Amino acid sequence: MGSEGPKAITIHVTGFKKFLGVSENPTEKIANNLKSYVEKRGLPSGLSLGSCTVLETAGEGAKSQLYEVLESSVVDKSTNGTVVWLHLGVNNGSAKFAIERQAVNEAHFRCPDQLGWQPQRLPIVAEDGNILKAKETSCSTESIFKSLKSKGFDVVLSDDAGRFVCNYVYYHSLRFAEQKGHKSLFVHVPLFSKIDEDTQMQFVVALLEAIAATC
Repeated sequence: MGSEGPKAITIHVTGFKKFLGVSENPTEKIANNLKSYVEKRGLPSGLSLGSCTVLETAGEGAKSQLYEVLESSVVDKSTNGTVVWLHLGVNNGSAKFAIERQAVNEAHFRCPDQLGWQPQRLPIVAEDGNILKAKETSCSTESIFKSLKSKGFDVVLSDDAGRFVCNYVYYHSLRFAEQKGHKSLFVHVPLFSKIDEDTQMQFVVALLEAIAATC
């Protein structure tokens, strides 16, 4: 009767290790430091930070690691409320944050991943159809974008997560979230040389809060 309090939401975060051309991936540091950062700052009532995992920057060869993260998040039946998987990746050619609205069923790697795999125009999930098929996030990207903009962050909405490992992971995550009735979101961040580490940590906490407020 209006006294139930805020809806429970748990957000699990992933980052990536280094890869060709990026010797220090900012998302690795963010994922490793986020728990202690959040403990000092606190989060709104009803919002919990779940696991923080650094993934190998690889597609097929690291798929089992990704699914361990996804499946372990929903194994606890006592967890009520919404689960969100927030994946962070670096765009080393950008100076802005980018909220990715969709992933495409295409693996087309411009260079080999960290395990040496370099697919060319392959469907990520063959049974889903051809490489033009896209899956959209069920997160309220427009509301999240407006919330982050209002806090002064240099952020854009994007419909192109590339065709490398970021898009590969996002497609699998969106598909899993859809099947389980939960949510997934991918956000690209710049290098620390473009936006410093402290600002990026502040951005990620504001992002967690914006996701929780719109779910």
